[in-house]
Amino acid sequence: MDIAFKKISEFSRGTLFELLKDAYSFEPRYQKDWIEDWKSADDFFYDNLHIADRCGFITVLNDTPIGFMSWDPRKLPAYIEIGHNCIATQHKGKKYGKLQLQEAVDRIRKIGCTKIIVTTDERLLAAQKNYESVGFKLIRLRENKHNPEYAGKLMDYEMLL
Repeated sequence: MDIAFKKISEFSRGTLFELLKDAYSFEPRYQKDWIEDWKSADDFFYDNLHIADRCGFITVLNDTPIGFMSWDPRKLPAYIEIGHNCIATQHKGKKYGKLQLQEAVDRIRKIGCTKIIVTTDERLLAAQKNYESVGFKLIRLRENKHNPEYAGKLMDYEMLL
């Protein structure tokens, strides 16, 4: 197995959207509620490849995209917020998500910020375990006004660098 992390610009428009759609396919309501956001994120990055390649990457297994990470640096130097973080369904549970997250943390650390923050859903247990496995700490649970019926509360995590 050959895992690598490649520039978003090396892949065609729609790659990020398809990865998100696949990664959240276990719960059809995610797609219903988030499909426009996923399309917008894909469009934003492919319309701004200079940002995409600086603030994200695609994880590949034997040159096939299996996931991606992105982050928002607009609050530097105070913190960077992780945006999308997904692994395709057939590759979940194989530690690729942890490798992907650790790669992102390593890249963000080199930028020189002091904190990384991320929010996930209460019912996404694998995401919670993944963040905690690399050193993120849960700082609060808060009300989810968007999709609480299937996602539960929002969980805010942070990692001090």
